[in-house]
Amino acid sequence: MGEMRVGTASWADRMLLESGWYPREANTPAGRLAYYAERFNLVEADTSFYAIPAVETTTAWVHRTPDDFLFNIKAFSLFTGHPTPVTALPRDLRPDRVRPRDLTPQLLDEIWDRFLDALRPLATAGKLGVVLLQFPPWFAYGAAAKRRIAETARRCRPMRVAVELRHASWLAPSNAIDTVEFLCHEDLSFVCVDMPQGHASSLPPVLVATAEPAVMRFHGRSDAWATGDKKEKFRYAYSDEELTAWAGRLRELAEDADQLHVIMNNCCGDQAQRDAQQLAALLERTDAVP
Repeated sequence: MGEMRVGTASWADRMLLESGWYPREANTPAGRLAYYAERFNLVEADTSFYAIPAVETTTAWVHRTPDDFLFNIKAFSLFTGHPTPVTALPRDLRPDRVRPRDLTPQLLDEIWDRFLDALRPLATAGKLGVVLLQFPPWFAYGAAAKRRIAETARRCRPMRVAVELRHASWLAPSNAIDTVEFLCHEDLSFVCVDMPQGHASSLPPVLVATAEPAVMRFHGRSDAWATGDKKEKFRYAYSDEELTAWAGRLRELAEDADQLHVIMNNCCGDQAQRDAQQLAALLERTDAVP
């Protein structure tokens, strides 16, 4: 069975800071990351989706965490086809508009270089888990879409890459096998998900390892997934029964990979942290039965 790591999406979300999960003495960015890293050995950094972090920032992350700690980094929104404010670009690279087709190849290359430069301190220190390519809900299955995934992933090599797909067509009965075979061929980790069902963006909770590491993200099952704000969309507390059942399924998934990364993304208050700690304890139990 592979090594199983559990963490949360973000350690500095505003709602988490307001929840009281951090003790009063952990009142600085350095103190909060150190406190988080005492309890988990994995975190997903999502600030990189909204803006490219400074090299100084990622270097500080290296120094504030234990040697065996890992960061999964969500790719900058522009790279995966999401609408991106001009203000999210480095100040000296801002054009009048910011869609991939509006950028010259040279400018796009420079933006990629800035992003990859920011990741190198983590990679050099052995603290980079995966680069997470989270594609938008309108990104449907097709030949052009597969080419886009492969081309984007190649920009990140030799870093490990995980792909989160958010359109139901990728796992439709006629496409599911081809999707899995494509990701295996490109050596890309399929991001397994637990999420609300019945929406165009809904993927079923299929657990499959297509590359190293295997990756699982828990979004919760809020009834407000399609209509609520961010707080309501991710407001969900996994029950003891749900987490126990998931621990069994995750242990089976870990049989197919050298390492399994599990991220709780039900980020409303400190719910993700509490659920992640409980799930990690369940996975550590030697008497757990799938």
